[in-house]
Amino acid sequence: MLDALFVSDVHLSAERPEMVDAFLAFIDGEARAARALYILGDLFDEWLGDDDRRAPHPRVGDALAELSAAGVTLAVAHGNHDFLLGEGFAARTGCRLLGEPEAILLGGQRALLLHGDSLCTRDLDYQAWRRKVRDRPTQRAFLSLPLDQRAAHAATLRSSSRALTRLKAMDITDVTPAAVNALLRTHRATIMVHGHTHRPALHDIDLDGARATRMVLGDWYEQDSVGWWDGTALRLGRVADLVGAARRLEG
Repeated sequence: MLDALFVSDVHLSAERPEMVDAFLAFIDGEARAARALYILGDLFDEWLGDDDRRAPHPRVGDALAELSAAGVTLAVAHGNHDFLLGEGFAARTGCRLLGEPEAILLGGQRALLLHGDSLCTRDLDYQAWRRKVRDRPTQRAFLSLPLDQRAAHAATLRSSSRALTRLKAMDITDVTPAAVNALLRTHRATIMVHGHTHRPALHDIDLDGARATRMVLGDWYEQDSVGWWDGTALRLGRVADLVGAARRLEG
């Protein structure tokens, strides 16, 4: 059995039914061979509050609840598309909502889990927007609106955000190495796992003379990116790769 699975940036929506089906198959299949599943933000392409029952939210919620009931520990981080996930979602699915960041142990090593957008410190416009939408009074005011008004407002913001992102240099929209190292130092961690940038990779870090590892999870637009801890190290691949990994551990 795998100790932990990690996914991020699945971006489930009614516009991509094939990926909804692929993720639900993963939840009903490979995810059940793990002790824990960590979803590190942007599970949904848009989540406008725990009363948001638009497709595919109910199907996904039911599948996650079944996974939790089967004994798999489920934990979910807020992303920049679903930062309004609340206690209603947690109660329905049996998940735990993660802090920012969340520290866990992997093989005795301290690991930090987060979505990753807070690390993109060179993107000043985005960080200002992030602070605004994460403000509790702002969120309460937004959630008090009817769902159709929330949806219209979100559509306008999304269109503007995409236009601005296309104009930004690649290094602006990527994480800042100094921010990564500072967070690892603050929490005395040697492992970091995040998503957000859609640039899957395993990075070795020289942290003040010691070795640290940063795993960046890919998205589920063109590949079913998944990471896992096999008991000794982090691995990064696709869902199909989990079958062989689980068999090697059992053998």
